[in-house]
Amino acid sequence: MYDITVIGAAILDVLAHPVSPSNLNSRSWPAEGVSMTVGGDAANEATILARLGKKVNLITKLGDDMAGRLLLSHFEQNGVSVRDSVIEKGLDTGINIVLVHEDAERSFITNKNGSLRKLSLSDIPYEALKKSPIFSFASIFVSPLFDVPAMAALFRSVKESGGLLCADMTRCKNGETLEDIRPILSYIDYLFPNYEEAKAVSGQDTPEAIADAFLACGLSCIVLKLGSKGCFLKNRQTAALIPACPGTRCIDTTGAGDNFAAGFLYALSEGMSPIECARFASATASIAVESVGACTGVRSLTQVMERWQNMPLPE
Repeated sequence: MYDITVIGAAILDVLAHPVSPSNLNSRSWPAEGVSMTVGGDAANEATILARLGKKVNLITKLGDDMAGRLLLSHFEQNGVSVRDSVIEKGLDTGINIVLVHEDAERSFITNKNGSLRKLSLSDIPYEALKKSPIFSFASIFVSPLFDVPAMAALFRSVKESGGLLCADMTRCKNGETLEDIRPILSYIDYLFPNYEEAKAVSGQDTPEAIADAFLACGLSCIVLKLGSKGCFLKNRQTAALIPACPGTRCIDTTGAGDNFAAGFLYALSEGMSPIECARFASATASIAVESVGACTGVRSLTQVMERWQNMPLPE
């Protein structure tokens, strides 16, 4: 048995900073730093959760290649189980080239044929859905093979097994709306979109209107990530704006949302209230953005606890 099961992508990120797309017009660009780190929504969440002391089961898909072996070594070193993951011969493990701009925002070059977009419902062992009380589907809209019917089938199975379900999302790829994803929202206990992702799907402009639109489609609770403004949490009983951690020195936002999700999941597994979960999540993310790479900032529970205790109270 595990504390938390995370389902989604595991890849390698090659980060160059500071670099903007315009620099690619040069034959050679001397970046201040180039590094390789673990990436992918599920890998990031699982890694941070393990460092916070949780027993984590990661369900992902990798190729049987050098990149895949590097990731497997990382998971072993960090105590993340991959026993229910798929290792497929002939598949390229996903590698992203990440250009980190001077303002800490990013551009990506991805392999459209790599493992990042190859996870499907058939890759998820049904027995694995009985191994945890909490599940995280690390990103809606990442894998085209996980369409709405596939997600609905998986989410329904999680709930039938008695699991609590959290989910994150990325920007919709094909103009999807809330009506398109309505069939999956009622299964989700906590959803963690950022403002731009949720705005694109809902067609609403303000955090309050976005939250109301999601709740009207059956979602139980939305935790809307607002970057430097913090996050906005709303469910049927509560609405609160949780400020961001003051004094954060943002260097790289890669994986910030995944660290936020990991922090929320950790706090949830500890029985904290939704608002305290959001405060703990914000503290976790604030540490992540102070280093280059998605999994380089957060190293221990003590580190996050110290930051969390100094977080401002909700408004």
